[in-house]
Amino acid sequence: MTTEKITMPQLGESVTEGTISTWLVSVGDKVNKYDPIAEVLTDKVNAEVPSSFTGKIVELTVEEGKTVAVGDVICIIEVEGNDSVTTEHENKENVVLEKQNTDHTDHSMKKRYSPAVLRLAQENDIDLTSVMGTGRGGRITRKDIEKLLETGITNSTNNPSQPRESHESNKGKSTAPAESVSAALDGDIEIPVTGVRRAISEKMVRSKQEIPHAWMTVEVDVTDLVSFRDSKKDEFKRKEGFNLTYFAFFVKAVATALKKYPQLNSTWAGDKIIQRKDVHLSIAVAANDSLFVPVIKHADEKSIKGIARDIHELAMKAREKRLTQEDIQGGTFTVNNTGSFGSIQSMGIINHPQAAILQVESIVKRPVIINNMFAARDMVNLCLSLDHRILDGLICGQFLREIKQTLEKMNEDTISIY
Repeated sequence: MTTEKITMPQLGESVTEGTISTWLVSVGDKVNKYDPIAEVLTDKVNAEVPSSFTGKIVELTVEEGKTVAVGDVICIIEVEGNDSVTTEHENKENVVLEKQNTDHTDHSMKKRYSPAVLRLAQENDIDLTSVMGTGRGGRITRKDIEKLLETGITNSTNNPSQPRESHESNKGKSTAPAESVSAALDGDIEIPVTGVRRAISEKMVRSKQEIPHAWMTVEVDVTDLVSFRDSKKDEFKRKEGFNLTYFAFFVKAVATALKKYPQLNSTWAGDKIIQRKDVHLSIAVAANDSLFVPVIKHADEKSIKGIARDIHELAMKAREKRLTQEDIQGGTFTVNNTGSFGSIQSMGIINHPQAAILQVESIVKRPVIINNMFAARDMVNLCLSLDHRILDGLICGQFLREIKQTLEKMNEDTISIY
């Protein structure tokens, strides 16, 4: 028998790391190929990692709650003869291919930093250009930064052009730490940042660091839409078994507008902009203290009923932690129902690497002047956050105007639920 390594798989587009939330096996357990061995959390999904081999677990190299980069070893398994022979042949081919790829991608991979690496570097004043990466193609990993911190190396000590102050010269100097606002006091509760919360925080930091955000807001009169939906919701619930929400109408209007203005259905890709053909709408779903962003696929091809069903099913799967990799991949634009919490104005952070996110705020009855007279109308704010590298005010204004006109015309005569 021989031993083989099982590594952290890539569980979604742009996913660079994952957190081992639960080990499903222990050292000494026998597993079959494709049996689940661990539950892993990323910023996109909670998924099971299958075994790549049939054999006996000899070492779990990562503790529960630990975040590791894609490709890092998480487990070592003693494999049976036939499986190891096949795997050995496959691995030899992979090693050759990886070496060839590494030769060509050394420089490009080195400068592709994960959110965790960027955060640690900034917090500790580390110059990433002078760090030697041990990841694929010379890429700098979280472990590389942690190793530097363990040895006490900072930006100044890592740069040979700057004078290095020895420990001896620090004798006699005050080493008392400055008062920190982040230090816990008596009675405070410390909550470790792990799992989904850590993944969310790192993704949000990356979005704000990389994307130049700009914002626009329009006010929409949805009085006719409210009347239409309210007249149909009870019958719809009895017939279909799930709710006919306002959000389904907004998602439909956004999907329709994206077909007319595909510039907002785009992704920034460094030296080019990729304009997506398919309209796959990400929707934010809160589950306890976590936030998931599942995707309504081909939203432009679906009826109001179809969208309402997808919203219901994806929300249930998120709250029951049943979302799969397929459920969260491929989003091209995000619609966030912030109005469900009573919000009337917000500025969302873009779901990297998408070009924009639309916040649908709370519908509020307000006095509005129509024909020089006051009237009580149902009003809602639509708040758009845009990537100013891809989009400008003109196209975004036209996009919002299209959604506004579509929603204000929605009534029993102009739209069908089915």
